[in-house]
Amino acid sequence: MDLPFDPAIEAQAAFRLAQARNELGPDGARARELEAEFSENAGEEATQTYRELLTLGERHPEAGAFHEFLIYSTWQQATEDPVPEHFHRGRDLCARFLARTAPGGIEKSLARVRALRISFLNALGEKEHDEIGEEFDRDAFKGGD
Repeated sequence: MDLPFDPAIEAQAAFRLAQARNELGPDGARARELEAEFSENAGEEATQTYRELLTLGERHPEAGAFHEFLIYSTWQQATEDPVPEHFHRGRDLCARFLARTAPGGIEKSLARVRALRISFLNALGEKEHDEIGEEFDRDAFKGGD
């Protein structure tokens, strides 16, 4: 699936927003270090740093922009190292993000995360019913709840 946006650029924007909102509190400095390492490296180094970023995300489940950053980063990992683990994780991160955010979230973010979720599902060969996406479409068409 061709995406109508660049996940790497969106990852940077989501990370900047998470930092501006101070979503990670005292873990923000460590997140900046890890993001810089992740952006500068490839292969096993990037994978290890990515896993550390995921651990920060687990410690801060309410950090919406940071979780959006993790979704885009997972897409980057999956394209560099297309193993099922990354696609499963991406699918799960997207589902959690959409369940927490929809409806009433930022439509651009929701639409992009939904597009990535569909890509993760397609890569896994899953044709799962997109109930979250259909609810978002109904609410967006009607102007929300």
